[in-house]
Amino acid sequence: MLGTGTRHRSQLALDEVSKHYGDHTVLDRVSLTISPGEHVGVVGDNGSGKSTLLRLLAGAEDPDNGELTVRAPGGVGYLPQTMERVSGGIPLGTVADAIDDALRDLRDLEARVHGAEAALGGAGPQELDAYGDLLAEFEARGGYDADARVDAGLHGLGLPGLDRDRPLRTLSGGERSRLALAATLSASPELLLLDEPTNDLDDHAVAWLEERLRSHRGTVVAVTHDRAFLSGVTGTVLEVDADTRLVRRYGDGYDGFLAAKAAARARWAREHEDWKQDLARQRRLADNNIAALRAIPRRMAKAAFGHGAFRMRGAAHGSMGRVRNAKERMARLTANPVAPPPVPLRMSAGFSGPPPEEGPVARLERIRVDHRLQVGALSLAPGERVLVTGPNGAGKTTLVRVLSGDLVPDSGRVALPPRIGLLRQEDAPVPGERTVLETYAAGRPDHAEEYRDELASLGLFRPADLDQPVVSLSVGQRRRIEVARLTSGAHDLLLLDEPTNHLSPGLVEELEQALSGYTGALVLVTHDRMARQRFTGRRLELREGALTSDSAE
Repeated sequence: MLGTGTRHRSQLALDEVSKHYGDHTVLDRVSLTISPGEHVGVVGDNGSGKSTLLRLLAGAEDPDNGELTVRAPGGVGYLPQTMERVSGGIPLGTVADAIDDALRDLRDLEARVHGAEAALGGAGPQELDAYGDLLAEFEARGGYDADARVDAGLHGLGLPGLDRDRPLRTLSGGERSRLALAATLSASPELLLLDEPTNDLDDHAVAWLEERLRSHRGTVVAVTHDRAFLSGVTGTVLEVDADTRLVRRYGDGYDGFLAAKAAARARWAREHEDWKQDLARQRRLADNNIAALRAIPRRMAKAAFGHGAFRMRGAAHGSMGRVRNAKERMARLTANPVAPPPVPLRMSAGFSGPPPEEGPVARLERIRVDHRLQVGALSLAPGERVLVTGPNGAGKTTLVRVLSGDLVPDSGRVALPPRIGLLRQEDAPVPGERTVLETYAAGRPDHAEEYRDELASLGLFRPADLDQPVVSLSVGQRRRIEVARLTSGAHDLLLLDEPTNHLSPGLVEELEQALSGYTGALVLVTHDRMARQRFTGRRLELREGALTSDSAE
């Protein structure tokens, strides 16, 4: 239920909140508070329930149990991970419709102001006071400047002059995401709930967003995989734990979270080891004293009593007492076990590539794709690693599509290798009735069951997840299936377009490690700042569809 009481001074409060989808429990008796003005990052493995938590806070879903309190008289701005104005996978409406959706609270408030204004002719004192309150609230929210803020936001996010009448279906997925983000921020709500706000943003747009959020006087709760964003914007981190289905709160920003989580896990492991050792010690103590009891003769001659029999009988009583105490201690330890820390999913898969060969693995000559891409010549050597950078709309994804053979250029010559692996920026459509295992095995010769152990061994899904329908998965979990499929074959050329989108920070680092052992040619497009900082190899920069820089590092 949604509480409206005032017993908490916090702005957001969850008290024993649970959320289930069928038989699957996502959040289990979660309790937490967030104070006004806090900037909070939400992290966790893919599918752990981060987006579910945000939907609950936004009122888009109701908890199954517990009490949820949200106090934001200055409005709530909610940016979902995927666009909600969609039918059959196709975006509906226009740019103006998307803006109106994000500014709905302000639009409704404006309509109420206009309605009160129209009735001022015969208004009494109460009506005048009500009108004054409405007008004050509208002005406090910056209602008159909302559309100007939308324009400024679109400019800051790389979409200046976007036509309000343009159909949403004509925008790319990244453009729609930036439009939704600009409109959500422009509502200037007291509470901002943002799900993966840095996806599809170039460096300029991320810098603009970070500055905008740092200056936000209200509360920010952001689900994000962007490690640099977490460090630069958030002071508090909430971790949604997929194993316990609880939410843990950490202070001191993202670095503090990493240190505290590592310390907590080490402490948990020590407590489990202490429990095991204590149990083993009590078992040995009981066994040793039972053995000592068995060594004492049960019947002795009377003459022996003058030669230490009383001492032997006393020893027997002592051994029995120690056995009893040890067994009682064992019973208490067994009744209150300290389980080991859950074994986290670790990506154990690698990417297979060919041995080094002579000559280029791919070559482009005099390539032109309408107004999006023009490349005079580009050659990739076997085993070469290439990072492609540039602002949004520079032509990076178009170049990847040409290199994959997915897009035929209007003119020019393309020579490509036979085995190409492609991870697209946007989700590939998958029939919703398929399970994780069936999706992984699609297009392969054997029955899906033949690949169960193979998929489980990759460390991307738990065995219990393999039979889940794809439609029930989070965006990040669907991304994991695509990564798994990529690792299942050998590739001469591997093309990764924003591979870190929607992936948890831990999996991003494991993916980087897996790529370090790949021997084929690699082309990487990413806005992940840490991934770019760590990259070693050739760097290409695109601007307005043309190569402006080609350098080795």
